[in-house]
Formats: sequence, structure tokens, C-alpha cells
Amino acid sequence: MSVFERYLSVWVFLCIVVGVALGQILPGVFQAIGRIEIAKVNLPVGLLIWVMIIPMLLKVDFGALHQVRQHVRGIGVTLFVNWLVKPFSMAFLGWLFLRHLFAAYLPASQIDSYVAGLILLAAAPCTAMVFVWSRLTHGDPLFTLSQVALNDTIMVFAFAPFVALLLGISSIVVPWATLLTSVILYIVIPVAIAQLIRRALLRQGQAAFDQVLARIGPWSIAALLATLVLLFAFQGQEILRQPLVIALLAVPILIQVLFNSALAYGLNRVLGEKHAVACPSALIGASNFFELAVAAAISLFGFNSGAALATVVGVLIEVPVMLLVVRVVNASKPWYEAGSKPAG
Repeated sequence: MSVFERYLSVWVFLCIVVGVALGQILPGVFQAIGRIEIAKVNLPVGLLIWVMIIPMLLKVDFGALHQVRQHVRGIGVTLFVNWLVKPFSMAFLGWLFLRHLFAAYLPASQIDSYVAGLILLAAAPCTAMVFVWSRLTHGDPLFTLSQVALNDTIMVFAFAPFVALLLGISSIVVPWATLLTSVILYIVIPVAIAQLIRRALLRQGQAAFDQVLARIGPWSIAALLATLVLLFAFQGQEILRQPLVIALLAVPILIQVLFNSALAYGLNRVLGEKHAVACPSALIGASNFFELAVAAAISLFGFNSGAALATVVGVLIEVPVMLLVVRVVNASKPWYEAGSKPAG
């Protein structure tokens, strides 16, 4: 993990400061940027999202799907937590904290939007960063690759229905046309482009492929940070009026990360999976494909929405919290192996 990735939360915080400051100093410039859109899709942000997502998707080998049979228990836990627990638990936490416990401290007009942002965050399983977390825990690389490939395949078809279902449960109007457009723009097309580029690069040899990945890897983070500057330039006035909002939004996100990672880790132990499988299974259940969540929130609800802000808070806290989870699963390896039964 590079120094830049390790301190991602620091860079995100700096982008918040820079974005808020620029939004106050140059409001006309950012209003003009916000008007550059087609069919409710902001073109500068759309370009940044593609630059952000495609280098990450290049790492995904859909040919690894056949390897899921080697660790059926671990894959089962991953799918259960990612698709049957995580989105619904986040919807519940959003309802509990934002609509009830914290409602008096939040702007009433934005509560629905905040809940929507949390749902978008939870409905997108992690794609790229899970490779980093897995490496830090000495996770099985083939299992990590196969579960990412499977999750991404499911996400192409399930992201829109899951988001629509959960927004409906939360009494939030679902803009179906915009939601489906977001799926096509930010999942289907980037996956297709990434796979075409991946195959072209691999025909030149693994060394050439690895070299290109290393060269374009920083593009993703740079594009993410540039997007955050734009977001906070638009959100700046609201943040200055309500600085407590960010801390309150972080609470359900933090609980969800810790709950889902512990659940996946524990279920793998009960089912007898080895530690090298349990770690990436737990980590993908805890982390989010926040790049997609940010893009979808902007498309569905706009720059100035609470949904966009909620997804950005997910970016802000993910790295330090995930590093904590990595430390816990590494330190608990003796406990894990003492209590797990060998998988049959």
C-alpha cells in the first residue's frame, strides 16, 4: 500500500478544505461547471468518474469466476453479507440514526437525501481497494480475485434493483430513468472498456500489463480527489452552516463497516474456511465501491444533495477504519485458527 493510499483520508480532508474555500472564493466558476451537463449527467464529473473507475476495473479478471468452486463457503459468506445483509442493514441504520436519533440535529429537507446516499454506498461492494486490504492480511489472491469478479458481475444486474428497492422501502422517490442511466454509464460501459483494454494489454505480455497498471494507478485517486474538490465547492455553504452533519453521517457508516466485517469473519470461522479466505471475505463485506456510489449520487440527486455528501463521508472514513479492521483480523489469526474446523 503506497503512502498516498495509506493517507487517503488526509488527502480527502484537504480536498474538503480546498473545495469549500474555492466554492466561496469562485462561486461563479463552479456554478458554470455545474451547468455543463447532458441528460442530468455532469460532463466534467462523468469524465473524472471514468478516469477513476476504469484503472480499477482493469484489475478484475472475469475469467477467475470458475475459481469460486474452490471456496464455496467463503464465496457464500461474501454473497450473503454483501447482498442480503449489507444494503438492508445500512437502510436500517440510516432510518434509525438519521430519521430518529439524529433527526433534531440535521436539516429536515436533506434527511431523505442523506439516507439515499448511505444506501448507494452500501449497495456497491468494493472492487479495487479490496486487493490492497487482502494483500495486507496475506489473503488468498485467487479467492480475492474470484469474489471481486463475481461481485462485479452481480452488480451489473443487481445494483439498480437493490437501490430502487431500498429507496422505496425508505419512502424515497426512485428516478428509474436516471438510475438505469447511472448503471449503464458507471458500471456497464466502464466494465466493457476496461475488459477490452485489459485483453489488449495482456496480449503484449504480463510485464507490459503490470507496467501500465502501475503507471495509471494514481489516476484513480487523483480523479477521486478532483471530484471531491468539485463536490465540496458546491456543498461548501451547507457544510459551513452544518459542520456537525459530517460527524453524524459517519456514525452509521462506521457501525456498518465494523458489523459486516465481524459478521463475515465470524461466519467463515464457523464454516471452517481458512484464515486467508476469511480475511478478504470480511474485508469486501466491510468496504464499499465508493467511486460508483459518489457517481450515482451525483447523477441521481445532484452536486448539492445530501446524498452526494453522505457518499463522500464514506470516502473520508473508509481508509482509517479499514486499516483498523486489517489490524484486527491479522492480530486475531491465532484465535481464528484455534476455533475453526478444517473445510471439507
